[in-house]
Amino acid sequence: MTAEELVRLVGSYDGVHSVEHEGDTFFFYGFDGDVDIARTLPFATIVTGDHGETVSQLAADGAYRLNIGLTKASYVERFGPAPTERDDEGVLRTGVDYTARDVLMPHPFYASQHWVAVVNPSPATVERLHPLLTEAHAFAKRKYDNRTARAER
Repeated sequence: MTAEELVRLVGSYDGVHSVEHEGDTFFFYGFDGDVDIARTLPFATIVTGDHGETVSQLAADGAYRLNIGLTKASYVERFGPAPTERDDEGVLRTGVDYTARDVLMPHPFYASQHWVAVVNPSPATVERLHPLLTEAHAFAKRKYDNRTARAER
């Protein structure tokens, strides 16, 4: 599956607003595009190059990395407690090979916030990731709805 196909897939979720920067795409939830991206974290991203970090070696073969923000429970169910120890480059020590292709793994920098990543996911892997994307989207929607309700008080 290409990065462009994955951008279309993630962008097809209800209420998704995407922002592209330097070839990377950031996906936010916001009803009718109502998103304050300066104060909202994306629920998924697609990184298409080694912009500021090279841990996944994306430039080596034109690869891309899908990143998904999970709930704590979902992350812990798959990988156990979130890592906190980092190497000299700021990469989280998880024992995984961050250059591996088509493998769901803890995110090299944001696993401590319950993010996961997969470099060059195949169509079969994307199919298996669909529930995680749906969960991340629902979590983003819930946070948006909570912020909106607080603002209306």
